[in-house]
Amino acid sequence: MTRLDPIESKARVGKLVGNRAIVIGAGLGGLAAAMRLGAKGYTVTVIDKLDVPGGRGSAIWQDGHRFDLGPTIVTVPQLYKELWAACGRSFEDDVELRSLDPFYEIRWPDGTKFVAQHDTEAMRAEVAKIEPRDVAGFDRFLEDSAKRYWFGFEDLGRRSMHQLWELVKVLPTFGMLRADRSVYAHAKRRFINDKLRMAFSFHPLFIGGDPTHVTSMYILVSYLEKQFGVHYAMGGLAGMARKMADVVEDQGGTLLMDTTVDEIVVEDGRVRGVRLESGLELGADVVVSNADAGHTYDRLMRALPKKRWTPAKLKRTRYSMSLFVWYFGTKGTRGEWADVGHHTILNGPRYTGLLHDIFMKGKLSDDMSLYVHRPSVTDPSVAPEGDDTFYVLSPVPHLGHGGVDWSTEAEAYKAKVLAVLEDQLLPGLGSKISTEQVFTPETFRDRYLSPYGAGFSIEPRILQSAWFRPHNISEEAEGLYLVGAGTHPGAGVPGVISTAEVLAQLVPDAVA
Repeated sequence: MTRLDPIESKARVGKLVGNRAIVIGAGLGGLAAAMRLGAKGYTVTVIDKLDVPGGRGSAIWQDGHRFDLGPTIVTVPQLYKELWAACGRSFEDDVELRSLDPFYEIRWPDGTKFVAQHDTEAMRAEVAKIEPRDVAGFDRFLEDSAKRYWFGFEDLGRRSMHQLWELVKVLPTFGMLRADRSVYAHAKRRFINDKLRMAFSFHPLFIGGDPTHVTSMYILVSYLEKQFGVHYAMGGLAGMARKMADVVEDQGGTLLMDTTVDEIVVEDGRVRGVRLESGLELGADVVVSNADAGHTYDRLMRALPKKRWTPAKLKRTRYSMSLFVWYFGTKGTRGEWADVGHHTILNGPRYTGLLHDIFMKGKLSDDMSLYVHRPSVTDPSVAPEGDDTFYVLSPVPHLGHGGVDWSTEAEAYKAKVLAVLEDQLLPGLGSKISTEQVFTPETFRDRYLSPYGAGFSIEPRILQSAWFRPHNISEEAEGLYLVGAGTHPGAGVPGVISTAEVLAQLVPDAVA
């Protein structure tokens, strides 16, 4: 990893030659953008405040355990193969994907279980086990999901939506597909049973959205899982991020880590580069921000009047919920808890009520739903031999709601999480924990510079999607582009990778 000291960095500031690009942020979107720009002939410098690439997809190493901090699965693997191919490389040579089947298990407090898996007949059997009358509804739901996948992901999600006319043209299709209806409302129309309504509507939570308000276009995830499967990248997403960084460096690019961008430099309406916290300026004709869109416009462009993303508009923007994440290692447990697989979702006693508390009331409730990640059952490298590595994630309100002092609440909330885990999934867990780390909404705010400590940037509601979302090509300054979860199509790792594909359609080839 290249780290430039100030003297070396100053040598890089000079006359703009038309082939110099800067990417702010080494998250998965920023790395994919750097790869795309490198393939187009740009000399790219990627700047990130962390000491490792990957952003939310990075990892920390502690007492022999690797804690993958954010995304845990790979879906739509062809996106990555296309990205590597655009750079003249083979994805399979760099990254080993391990197919997971079953995908995940959902559990309820009364002991009911639903195992999501690849085979359609097996899925019908899982549905019938809970409610036989819902099998027909499941078949219809899959048909609904496929239609939304081909329109929402393969069409709209792989091209720019920065022109209003592009939105106007697709409004009839949005209407036909009832994009105004929420994911949960759509599941409610197809399933009688409340548990199945949850099982087929919770997916927006993994892209930061409230299933009772996010557009039903996102039921496309069910088709996406069935069609392409669910995979784990051996070495974690952090390992894949490192391979992406290798491609950037092989293209002649530079990763400038442990460095924070303070401001995007704009002159006469055009970007000229960036100013670092040290005061040093780096010049470029193209600047791509993989920082949160809100942070980009509110902080990095604070001195400039805005045409669209004014402070008032940013204040009205609805952000995703935040997360409480507890990473821990356990000693000598590799052979224990044999019924606990790679991915488990534990439901609390409420579903829609808990969502309302988190997203609408901003209330930290006593009950909770948890996502439990146990990668050591697939990838032994995450833990010392015989041990396990876990993380457990609980959706919680973001900091904009106020009312939660995480400096005092974190330990109490962790104790509640432990009680649920010991009661429903991992008996005796407390006595076996050997090392741990906790992320709260304040961590997301400080580590990732995420407004309000939001876990997934701007919430993907219908009036915050497509044209309504921050555009990949900025209207605030010529030569400024955005990638990542807060721009189009954003939301979720496939969406983040797709933002770089859209970027490549908008940025002209480099001038020699």
